[in-house]
Amino acid sequence: MTFDFSLQRMKALIGKEFIQLKRDRPTLVMIVMLPVMQLLLFGYAINMDPKHMPAAVILRDNTFLTRSLTAALEKSDYFKFTVPAASDVQGDRLLRRGDVMFVVTIPDNFTADVIRGQKPSVLLQADASDPGTISGAVGALTQITDRVITREMTGSLARLRQESSAFSVQVQKSYNPEGFTRYNIVPGLIGIVLIFTGVMMTALALTRERERGTMENLLAMPVRPLEVMAGKITPFIFIGLFQALLILTIARYLFSIPVIGSFGLLFFCMVLFIICNLSLGFLISTIAKNQTQALQMSIFVLLPSMMLTGFMFPFHGMPEWAQMIGRCIQLTYFVRIVRGIMLKGSEFADIVPHLWPLLVLMAVITGVTMKAYKNTLD
Repeated sequence: MTFDFSLQRMKALIGKEFIQLKRDRPTLVMIVMLPVMQLLLFGYAINMDPKHMPAAVILRDNTFLTRSLTAALEKSDYFKFTVPAASDVQGDRLLRRGDVMFVVTIPDNFTADVIRGQKPSVLLQADASDPGTISGAVGALTQITDRVITREMTGSLARLRQESSAFSVQVQKSYNPEGFTRYNIVPGLIGIVLIFTGVMMTALALTRERERGTMENLLAMPVRPLEVMAGKITPFIFIGLFQALLILTIARYLFSIPVIGSFGLLFFCMVLFIICNLSLGFLISTIAKNQTQALQMSIFVLLPSMMLTGFMFPFHGMPEWAQMIGRCIQLTYFVRIVRGIMLKGSEFADIVPHLWPLLVLMAVITGVTMKAYKNTLD
């Protein structure tokens, strides 16, 4: 047996592959854009020490010391007081809705108690549903309070500097007191699985039908685009719901992750999110010419969804341009909704600020998909 290996033939085959690759523009775009996108996201968008997080303050003692304390918190760059809360009830509501990450409560007679040496406490309520977001701010509290004491405890109050602390900050981690990361991961994981099923599997399944020629049979039938679209995505709705229920069951009984809110409301939001993903997968299938292109386009959807939505990395830690991109991704709002219902017991009124953007995205994606599908019929 002779070993017959021709460099000339191999050279011809290599040239053929490069020619095919040159003609496949989506693959060329993927080769260039994927590493560039990852580099830009990890280099500029990802920040594990978020700053300027929205906070509310309940100021029951308006004196030079309390004003100095709130100013020091804001100058630390961790806190940005965007909403004044008039009461504890309003503060809890802001925290539950996700409008703020922190609520600072300064009690009555705070300054007088400091002067008398009674060491009063400032209450800092933190939304711990995402422990990584608040860890930097909570860790900086001791340095912030020490600076306030050093700056303000002068003259007759200088004696208070010698004490261990003129006042303290009591941190209350709401919704996840133990700081379990799985409480944060599982709601996002539900969304990632549903995106994987809805976008990637739908796009691949429909593109495969076109490659096999079975899509032509549908085009020859007297059916409307909406009917075809509904018929194609309905089975995947049940698949997605089954996967979500499976994750919730494992999370509840294996990892002890609670579902405090309404399961019916959670189910309703899941259906909306699944429809949104399936419509996007249907749209990709109308653009992609083959399964490879459908897979590549799906990855371009999946990658930003994992990085820019608050699932893997703190949303408030990203620069403004990255947050703007994240606000255009449906997973951003779904993660907030699921965390709110599961961990905070959010009701319908609490999730409305996150639900209506999800509905808008669903309507836009569905409308564009129907128009694109009609163009394939012409």
